[in-house]
Amino acid sequence: MTLATSNPLLQPWNAPYGLPPFARIDPAHFKPAFEQALREQLAEVETIANASQAPSFDNTLAAFDRSGRLLARLDGLFYNLTSSETSPALQAVEMEMAPLMAAHASAIYMHAGLFKRIDALHAQRDTLDLGPEQRRLLERVHLDFVRAGAQLAPAAQARYAQVMERLAELTTRFAQNVLADESFYQLVLRGDAELAGLPDFVCAAARQAAVERGVHDACVITLSRSHIVPFLTFSERRDLREQAYRAWTTRGEHEGAHDNRPIAREILTLRREQARLHGHASYADYALADTMAGTPAAVTALLQQVWGPAKARVAQEREALRALLASRGEALQIEGWDWRYLAEKLRQQRYDLDEAALKPYFPLERMVEAAFDCANRLFGLRFVEQPAIQVYHPDVKVYEVRAADDALAGVFLHDNFARPSKRSGAWMSSYRQQSRNGDEVLPIVVNNNNFAKGAPGEPTLLSFDDASTLFHEFGHGLHGLLSNVTYERLSGTNVLRDFVELPSQLFEHWLEEPEVLKRHARHHRTGEPIPDELVQRLKAARRFNQGYETVRYAASALVDMAVHSLGAAEAPDISAFEAAELERIGMPPGIGINHRLAHFQHLFSGSSYAAGYYVYLWAEVLDADGYEAFVEAGDPFDPAVAQRLRRFVYASGNSLEPSQAYRAFRGRAPTVEPMLRQRGLLRPKDGML
Repeated sequence: MTLATSNPLLQPWNAPYGLPPFARIDPAHFKPAFEQALREQLAEVETIANASQAPSFDNTLAAFDRSGRLLARLDGLFYNLTSSETSPALQAVEMEMAPLMAAHASAIYMHAGLFKRIDALHAQRDTLDLGPEQRRLLERVHLDFVRAGAQLAPAAQARYAQVMERLAELTTRFAQNVLADESFYQLVLRGDAELAGLPDFVCAAARQAAVERGVHDACVITLSRSHIVPFLTFSERRDLREQAYRAWTTRGEHEGAHDNRPIAREILTLRREQARLHGHASYADYALADTMAGTPAAVTALLQQVWGPAKARVAQEREALRALLASRGEALQIEGWDWRYLAEKLRQQRYDLDEAALKPYFPLERMVEAAFDCANRLFGLRFVEQPAIQVYHPDVKVYEVRAADDALAGVFLHDNFARPSKRSGAWMSSYRQQSRNGDEVLPIVVNNNNFAKGAPGEPTLLSFDDASTLFHEFGHGLHGLLSNVTYERLSGTNVLRDFVELPSQLFEHWLEEPEVLKRHARHHRTGEPIPDELVQRLKAARRFNQGYETVRYAASALVDMAVHSLGAAEAPDISAFEAAELERIGMPPGIGINHRLAHFQHLFSGSSYAAGYYVYLWAEVLDADGYEAFVEAGDPFDPAVAQRLRRFVYASGNSLEPSQAYRAFRGRAPTVEPMLRQRGLLRPKDGML
């Protein structure tokens, strides 16, 4: 029996829609399949590079875009599994493959013969009579090769490849260490005293977590955000809040096998060397050269526009919390484990808005229906569940995606619940990307969330923030599903990183539309729509505590920029640097930041957001300004605006330069004022939230 006939990964994938053969896959199948795929792409590249014909777009760029299809198929499967349903065996393969995959990328992007052909075409690009998408592909691929070391001297290339291999190992280890800390921790609660203050929905989710972890007659709080944030918000036990908060904020920062501090320090040192090999003073300079922002100075200028006002706002919020404490006859220093608890008490007092009263109107299934309905009204998509199709976990739902003309447009997987085998956070990914360079390829997209699962027979109830996260990731999903380009390397979310968050953050706005809430936010027991007065209180409270939220986010982004702007050859101790930098920028006490460096996966699990955490704020400028196009049209589902949004934002992938794409949608460049109003850092316009 040959490898091709014994390994299901190398056989035709005959499951519906070309989904992977999940039930037949064993972790041992991956390494030999990857080895075969790497050999195949190298052979394809050699064929392109050694062609006797003069380089042309078709025999070089289009051919390169088609290369590595087996590798892309395996890559999509493997890295989705290691994120969503991993195991020790998969993690071992992941560690083994990390340097091999990096070495392969270097071999491709430093291939002298292939780059010579691409470089020749790039030099002639003005005379080649290329279409806009063809020219964009040529320019992007040429830049990718240059940024991967194609123009470096041979000795520098050899060292660059070594750096990239080591970085691949380190970033993989960093992610696995965070998952280990998150998987092992559990705060076991027994008895009314330890459950004091927790609403029924928190207790129900904690009981379900205990069942899943084999803890009997108890509740368990995990480090999943959908567990820890409600616990910090409602628990009356300050000692337990402190215990949970410290566990949450010190992930990756414990002595032993899962200590990420030396790993992050080595990553930073190697990134500095990577940047220097390219002639840049710092990694931030290198990373930002291929973004809309362009420079660290531009990023810092944007962050500073919110940092000062946010600190002023959080000082007012702190005084309000102190006044609340005084009214209760309490005097204590407000710490990170106190803020959410006290803020929730104040929110209830000011707005008569109780999270426990709100959640019954946001069952997960209703919110999924709401997201699907908005996609239908905006873009004509229908999502048809396929319950007979089983994938990698029983919780995952599979949907056909149908276009307005009922043609199959793609496949959507929805993986919504937290589990120990799944990394934290929320994200979108692809098993297959849309393209038509050769055969027509339809996308297979997955959304991952980490919601606390309801007990058997009970619905999973979301907070409004949870529902916003669901809409956010679904916006990313639509970016992949609506892609309409020729070349895979320009498909879907393969865009500049400070543009990639626009489709996701923009889609969040529809959740706040009153007509969407009235249609879909219905009580899970009675089916009654959310009352108008509760909607109004929800709207009134949307800017509540925004100083706190903005300070936490902006501080993380500023620390990211600072640590990646260092010029010293050797990176510092990350914990000491973080503390010093927060003191330097005047971080208000008792708040904390979104992500401490030792578990900051955006930065150190791969590199896509390294020197890039600012992108959420950059995209917020775009999404706040962009949504006003619908406000100006007087209809959140205005067909003409929706058509422009689809064509120039959701469907165009990286076939258009981002600022050009935004201008084509909006008719002008964005302005920052809508974002500042959205965060409550400017006076709102009359009639606006």
